[in-house]
Amino acid sequence: MSVPLKLVLYVPMATRCLSSICTSARSNWDIHKIAVAHHLGPVPVGETRVFIAVSSVHRADGLDACKFLIDELKATVPIWKKEVYTNGEIWKENSEFLCVRFIIFIFYALFRDG
Repeated sequence: MSVPLKLVLYVPMATRCLSSICTSARSNWDIHKIAVAHHLGPVPVGETRVFIAVSSVHRADGLDACKFLIDELKATVPIWKKEVYTNGEIWKENSEFLCVRFIIFIFYALFRDG
């Protein structure tokens, strides 16, 4: 049985990553405001972990930007998750984050020698 998930991050690094993601969203879509909040510490099962809101004139821009923001957050922001059980705990990584690290490694391996 799962008890709270614990979310841990290095705030200055995560803030820089989120700022960069928001800048990218602003350059790709016509959006007015962005709000991103991510829970830290223990999170009870079923509770909201991340909140993203985007305001835009056109619905498609807002929806596309929201999808981009959540996908990039999960793939690039260093947030570590610890699943806590009554009989122990396990550190987990997002599969999206692992995939991005793998792609960067492969790219480096293929192109490092010019």
